Amino acid sequence: MRIKGLQDEDFVNYKKPSMFIGTMTCDWKCCNELCVDSSMCQNSLLANSEIIEVPTDEIFRRYSTNLITKAIVIGGLEPFLQFDEVYKLIEHFRNNECKDDFVIYTGYYENEIKEYIDRLLNFENIIVKFGRYIPGYKRHFDGVLGVYLASDNQFGKELSRI
Repeated sequence: MRIKGLQDEDFVNYKKPSMFIGTMTCDWKCCNELCVDSSMCQNSLLANSEIIEVPTDEIFRRYSTNLITKAIVIGGLEPFLQFDEVYKLIEHFRNNECKDDFVIYTGYYENEIKEYIDRLLNFENIIVKFGRYIPGYKRHFDGVLGVYLASDNQFGKELSRI
């Protein structure tokens, strides 16, 4: 998987201790809609990082041998711009009997990526944080994610076929 960062233990992006995977690119939709420079984004430093390639089996090995982490968070830019890689990573974990939560942070709204959300319904325990960062909106606690989100238009949602 092509990524910009991998943190074996993260305690700020989800209610459970997580592995955090920073994806490789962003379309800066939040900034573009507000007509502001991408440097205002909290992920602008990550965007300037080098892209590295980490095999999915190596990500799985690192995660599965860590006794602390209980979930995987994918974010840090825009995961849905490399959806096939994200999907294959989740599929690899599920094929290896790991049913732990996968949390995907996106700036998109559900209606903008419906075809991807429909494909993710093939898996259990998928949570998506939807919504763009909008300066001036109120920070709020999200019960699904168990963390504070920067704008009150953002929210976590557990995906389910039911």
